[in-house]
Amino acid sequence: MTISEAQRLVDQWIKAYGVRYFSELTNMAVLTEEVGEMARIMARRYGDQSFKPGDKDSLGDEMADVLWVLLCIANQTGIDLTEELRRNIEKKTARDKDRHINNKKLGGE
Repeated sequence: MTISEAQRLVDQWIKAYGVRYFSELTNMAVLTEEVGEMARIMARRYGDQSFKPGDKDSLGDEMADVLWVLLCIANQTGIDLTEELRRNIEKKTARDKDRHINNKKLGGE
């Protein structure tokens, strides 16, 4: 599935089952909540915290929730994430093409 296809599928689902998009500000709050849920799992799986009884170790599901809400916000604000990601990669390449390779902390020269 491409990013554009994902944006279309989310839009179709919202129109068929979701009645309408939540407001942009509500979706920003929901995105923050979903990132927090993902962070909780990361802290328990890879960090120093342990899972509590009843905690779910569902990192992939939480990542998909983050992506879902991000796609909703992109749709609501008229953002073509495919194009924006392409531009972002070009920006990072122009800015950082030598930066990480030369970073001694990363094992570079």
